[in-house]
Amino acid sequence: MKIRPQDRKRLLRAALGQEPCDLLIQNARLVNVLTGEIYPADVYAADGFIVHVESDKPGADCAPAKTVIDAAGSCLIPGFIDSHEHIESSMMTPRNFAGAVIPQGTTTVITDPHEIANVLGVEGVRYMMEASEDLPMRQLLDVPSCVPSAPGLEGAGAAFGAKEVRELARHERVVGLAEVMDFPGVIGGANRMMEILDAAEDAGLYLQGHAPGLAGRALSAYRLAGPNTCHETVTGDEALAKMRGGVYVDARESSIMKNVRAIWNGVKDVRFFDLLTFCTDDREADEILERGHVNDVVRAAIACGMEPVAAIRCATWNAAREAGLENLGAIAPGFAADMLLVPDLRELRPSHVFFGGRLTAKDGALTEPIAPRSFPVETRSTMHVRPLSADDFRLRAPAESGAVTVNVMDYPEIGAALSKLLPLELPVEDGCVRLPDESMKYMAVVNRHEGSDAIALGVVRGSGIRTGALASTVAHDCHNLILVYDTPENALLAANELIACGGGMCAVRDGEVLHTLALPLAGLMSTKPAKELAADGSAMKDAVRALGLDALENPLLRIVTFALPVIPEVRLTDLGLVDVIAQKRIPTFPDRP
Repeated sequence: MKIRPQDRKRLLRAALGQEPCDLLIQNARLVNVLTGEIYPADVYAADGFIVHVESDKPGADCAPAKTVIDAAGSCLIPGFIDSHEHIESSMMTPRNFAGAVIPQGTTTVITDPHEIANVLGVEGVRYMMEASEDLPMRQLLDVPSCVPSAPGLEGAGAAFGAKEVRELARHERVVGLAEVMDFPGVIGGANRMMEILDAAEDAGLYLQGHAPGLAGRALSAYRLAGPNTCHETVTGDEALAKMRGGVYVDARESSIMKNVRAIWNGVKDVRFFDLLTFCTDDREADEILERGHVNDVVRAAIACGMEPVAAIRCATWNAAREAGLENLGAIAPGFAADMLLVPDLRELRPSHVFFGGRLTAKDGALTEPIAPRSFPVETRSTMHVRPLSADDFRLRAPAESGAVTVNVMDYPEIGAALSKLLPLELPVEDGCVRLPDESMKYMAVVNRHEGSDAIALGVVRGSGIRTGALASTVAHDCHNLILVYDTPENALLAANELIACGGGMCAVRDGEVLHTLALPLAGLMSTKPAKELAADGSAMKDAVRALGLDALENPLLRIVTFALPVIPEVRLTDLGLVDVIAQKRIPTFPDRP
């Protein structure tokens, strides 16, 4: 993708000083991510593009400009680019999201709308396109590749194939094929995935990857199929192997997964960091407002020992190259005038944010409000769930009493996303499985999409929840209604609470609702402004901690991947337990005839 000027001749005249520019930034210390230098410079912009950088004699014989800003020695850097982002996971609408991240210096995001696509299909993706029009930032989209992420193993609200990819790829802000999560299908050459990859490449899209734990021949096969990025890298060895094999590593600092330190420790001794970028993936409103967005990820890398200019390059130039964005990510003639003035290269809190040569934020606040817009989909309920009873949440055993072997989904570490399959003998009373201690909880996945009443039950160990019930319709990636609970009665109360409000998250303890975070837009997002949503989210986190999940800095998204059948080793979907590596369903009771 190349951002094209409306009047090329005007840019030429402005570069030659034959007519005034729109913007002149004087007395800046330019951070040149092309050469790694920092030096005094004056930067001119017109019609949204940088037209000239004066570094030989900055401050001398300045050409006229409509707006002149004195940088007073602050560093001028390119606007930050998030290499992989789900706006839905901020729980904000695209417009409210923009209002939160622009003051932090994010001028471009590569967003994957597959969360809403799993609920509302093509209509949901089109909503994300329309709601992000005319913003003072660039929200570029990747077409969801895996809706659902594992066909036949989970029930979604839509299904995407090559036809949908071709249709959505026509949009002017679509740049890539979103994270190709069905890595077993890709490696095995499944027809569906090959057709989707072909359709994306025919449309000129780059192919974004998702390759958790892949190594050796499996990683080679995945790379040969086309995807050449991965934001699911969690260890240093994994990062090094992927970069050595030509895969971009999108080092992630989401609201729950903090991978930058481990990745940096694995790659810090290589000579070139061209294949290292930064992403937020899933970052919530309160964390964006309190800590930052991409600037916070870069700050984390610097704190680990990465040289600041190299870290900034990863979040600008490298991210643009990964997504094929020809004239983004640097400050030089012909590049989009997306720039930040930052007084401190380690703190990276911008005093001025420019998008297309226009001042959009100053000292942490927008300089002009984002015009509100509303859409019909924002008020439509997507909770299509039949009436439930407590019996729906009782795990029936293939025996009336005694004990049975149960395939348990086990999380050995509280902060880990990877689970293990653990067969355990559990007691049975009155025909139902009983839990022997508070480390175990029941889990339910209730299909909430039209046309299905599927409900699956199981047992999870190591969720962190010690009492009560936690329910969520934020449940990657099909976003069915998931619950982790101690009693059927608590589960029923939490489920009905979310059905009534249109989705979201709810914590229940001893028959009392502690807090409900209502997300009525597709069961994923709120239309509240960032500050209001942040306060609501903080209250929800306190409620989750009250259920016992207090070992994590941010417990809100802990359970949302429990039903995601593309994260090894085992998951529970609305259709039952899934062996992720083998991509097949497995029984809850392995000894059942």
